[in-house]
Amino acid sequence: MRKLTSPQLKSSYDVIIVGGGPAGLAAAIGAKEAGAESILIVDREQKAGGILWQCIHPGFGLHHFKEELTGPEYAQRFLKQVEEEGVAVISDAYVLDIDKERQVTLMSSVYGMHSIKAGAVVLAMGARERTRGAIHTPGTRPSGVLTAGLAQKLVNMLGYMPGRRIVILGSGDIGLIMARRMTLEGAEVLGVFEIMPYANGLNRNIVQCLHDFDIPLHLSHTVAQIHGQERINAVTVAPVDDKLNPIADKGWEIPCDTLLLAIGLIPENELSRQLNLRLDPVTNGPIVNSAMETSMDGVFACGNVVHIHDLVDFVTQEALSAGRNAGEYALGQRRPGDNIRLVPGNGVSYCVPHTISTHQTHTVYMRVRKPHERCSITFGEVYEKKLRYAFPAEMITVTLKPEFLETFHGDALVVDVHDRE
Repeated sequence: MRKLTSPQLKSSYDVIIVGGGPAGLAAAIGAKEAGAESILIVDREQKAGGILWQCIHPGFGLHHFKEELTGPEYAQRFLKQVEEEGVAVISDAYVLDIDKERQVTLMSSVYGMHSIKAGAVVLAMGARERTRGAIHTPGTRPSGVLTAGLAQKLVNMLGYMPGRRIVILGSGDIGLIMARRMTLEGAEVLGVFEIMPYANGLNRNIVQCLHDFDIPLHLSHTVAQIHGQERINAVTVAPVDDKLNPIADKGWEIPCDTLLLAIGLIPENELSRQLNLRLDPVTNGPIVNSAMETSMDGVFACGNVVHIHDLVDFVTQEALSAGRNAGEYALGQRRPGDNIRLVPGNGVSYCVPHTISTHQTHTVYMRVRKPHERCSITFGEVYEKKLRYAFPAEMITVTLKPEFLETFHGDALVVDVHDRE
């Protein structure tokens, strides 16, 4: 086993990966599979692995490893594989810039500031949580208002309880998981309030985290007011109308000492904006082709930095592909370009990748705008996938094979969702 735990930085690498979470680790494995010899992962945390370290609950790896793992177990498997493959990993480091020649400037507490040439670059920076400022909740600004992910880190990694009487705003997966976690730690979760008429977390989390613990879920409700000076002492919750505005005269006050926000994730794309990459206004991530290559030549992207995933297994699948393509690019084995654009149509929020080719099999990731039962996903007239249901919270994957596309002669394929009788 060849280890490179404290690497001597080289002047150039075949592939440099920005981010050492599940996407970055899988991209490194993919690049190695493609034949890349020298690979560098740059991660800004103290230890690579990303968000997985604080996700101590099971449910990971069912697709990729065909067994149920916790987050740390999933991370450790990839870290071990990366180490065995001789991939260089630098933690506590930050990528400042990438120029058009793929000269990567990074800053590290150990190595100082370095400029390193890359044959290809993979962006795998992940996502960050949306905060209170993004939804403009009225009220004071007391302590005790924090994101669900921060609460998860406090409880699972640092051993601190953020409060004892908890209200959760938003039904994102981290919020649902923290509802269960806080209950198991002895806190009282007074309710989960979701502004939309449907939940925004996986159905299995609704069942396992809320129903199994008798935690109420209030759809079409929101927090209309936050009360308290030094510390939050209550919130006013209210139902919303069809324009998502609170109906004030139907609201009620709930005494509490903590408000957890589970109101979604935002792709971490400050570096992408700095590089002037083309971004998708729906996903807030880079526009990518079927090789997961961005609008900058030789710069690839994968994972939550492109679009928000439900399952880490899907992140791994996408990142392995991005890593392989980055490795092939670095070795001068670039494949033919795409010739078909995927255009989100009726009821479809977005599709990734944004373009595909007729020469190979593609996995297309997509989401619908609203819940459907007994529906079909159609790609023009070339392919139809029938589904029992489709929810905005659950990402849909569709495999498109070349034989489906060989009869298509246009340059844009419209993707629609239709209800079936």
